[in-house]
Amino acid sequence: MADSSNKEDIVQLIKRFGAFLTVKISNLFHAVDSRSIGAIAGLAFAIVFTWRLLRSPSGPQRRQPKRQASAPSSSGISNQSNANLTSPGVCSASEDSSAQNVIDEFFQPVKPTVGQIVRQRLREGRKVTCQLLGIILEESSAEELQKQATVRSSVLEVLLEITKFCDLYLMETVLDDESEKKVLLALEDAGVFTSGGLVKDKVLFCSTETGRTSFVRQLEPDWHVDTNFEISSQLARFIKYQLYISSVKPERSAANVYSSPSLEQFFGSLTAA
Repeated sequence: MADSSNKEDIVQLIKRFGAFLTVKISNLFHAVDSRSIGAIAGLAFAIVFTWRLLRSPSGPQRRQPKRQASAPSSSGISNQSNANLTSPGVCSASEDSSAQNVIDEFFQPVKPTVGQIVRQRLREGRKVTCQLLGIILEESSAEELQKQATVRSSVLEVLLEITKFCDLYLMETVLDDESEKKVLLALEDAGVFTSGGLVKDKVLFCSTETGRTSFVRQLEPDWHVDTNFEISSQLARFIKYQLYISSVKPERSAANVYSSPSLEQFFGSLTAA
């Protein structure tokens, strides 16, 4: 009778585990990138490990307690009987908790890397043009560049990931040659050219906003990033995607013009607007 009861308990536990596992697998494949092979390997390991965990206690449960040579007192018999009745339930609850902990550990949502987010947000676009002022640089005007050029530290990680995946061109409107030198030196000091994906020849300078628009039209990128809404609107007819950087979201824009307070915030989440 004890063996039959234990088998039924194990069968019920496996059924509950199977139902739970089905839900977890469904959630996993909705949350994880299809190329996340590590998550699939973790799933297989979790199944094998949990199955062994469920099987291991079955042996000792079949052992009968060793009989005492002398007859115990009625109080002892009662205590021993109560212990035998409650022990399987305690073990079952412990096994359920252990299995649950193992499953929860292996099925934690897999956080995508910055590189994965960049690829998904850019919709596999392979060429990007980007304005420097107010996006890559702290400065927001050509007049400020005459004094100094400072790369925004918060944008560096995203910028370097873009250079690994895309053909990136940076461009800006400047007032003199000294401003160009300051910009190139700031980018070099920030390590932008060390990754191999961006070279100084791909940092372009012009004297007017029209010149920047002309650069983008000639390069024909998949994405252009700019702080000038007029430029983004004009290019929307010719360039597949636009990213308008501004703290204020425009009331109206073309369907292929996206907006974000900063470049790094645009890549901050897969569900970002």
